[in-house]
Amino acid sequence: MMAVATTLGVSRSNLHDRLNGSAKPRRGYHKAQDAVVLPRIQTLVAKRPTYGYRRITALLNRELRTQGLPPVNHKRVYRIMERNNLLLQRSGFDRPERNHDGKVIMMRSNLRWCSDGLEFACWNGDIIRLAFLIDAHDREIISWRAVANAGISGSDVRDMLLEAVESRFGTHRAPEQVEVLSDNGSAYTAKETRIFAQQLGLKSCFTPVKSPQSNGMSEAFVKTLKRDYVRVNQLPNAKTVLSLIGDWIEDYNENHPHSGLKWKSPREFIRAKTETA
Repeated sequence: MMAVATTLGVSRSNLHDRLNGSAKPRRGYHKAQDAVVLPRIQTLVAKRPTYGYRRITALLNRELRTQGLPPVNHKRVYRIMERNNLLLQRSGFDRPERNHDGKVIMMRSNLRWCSDGLEFACWNGDIIRLAFLIDAHDREIISWRAVANAGISGSDVRDMLLEAVESRFGTHRAPEQVEVLSDNGSAYTAKETRIFAQQLGLKSCFTPVKSPQSNGMSEAFVKTLKRDYVRVNQLPNAKTVLSLIGDWIEDYNENHPHSGLKWKSPREFIRAKTETA
């Protein structure tokens, strides 16, 4: 019987009960309180159509806590979403493996900021290019610059660095050296940019050529921005989109749950660390 149980992938005791007719048939999942939770989940899914059940759970529990109600287990949310066809569809192909030997996540804030850029097209053909700085610990987008039908310049990067230092430290120079990791784009590698970064107390670091995974924190944000904001919003022209980007980034900082932050948003995580410090 052990060989049969191993082949079928079931326990020997379960197989024995089935043979004796003593095994009770499993009932379908049902919980009376689901009728109360379902409308909340449907509202969140309608607002965040690109979120999977884990992020929907984080948003749902955030909402429940503010109302003094008990949280809901993520497995229960999964079952409710599955029964009501609210789960995201799988992509249909396996993700290729990419080796990564670098250290991406830092142990505390303001040790390393990561920077990268992305571009996307508006419906009328305008091209938006965006650069940003993200903290490698708390994942907050500290500063950003966006332009239409042009490239991100060294001046844009320098303005972004200064804004980040002022935002994080309230002064024009970091009290301790902060690494700034970026690719090898000319806006970052320009002599003026490297000297300016040094004056701000920043250390310029660059990823190896053809190794985007070395800047995995930035790559993850690029994917998030395109999936959760660019693809689900109207992009008629550059003027409209440029007016929206600030709201997208503010929403990301305040509301987007991260698995690495125990399903808190960057700002939630920062506030929680400040309160316990």
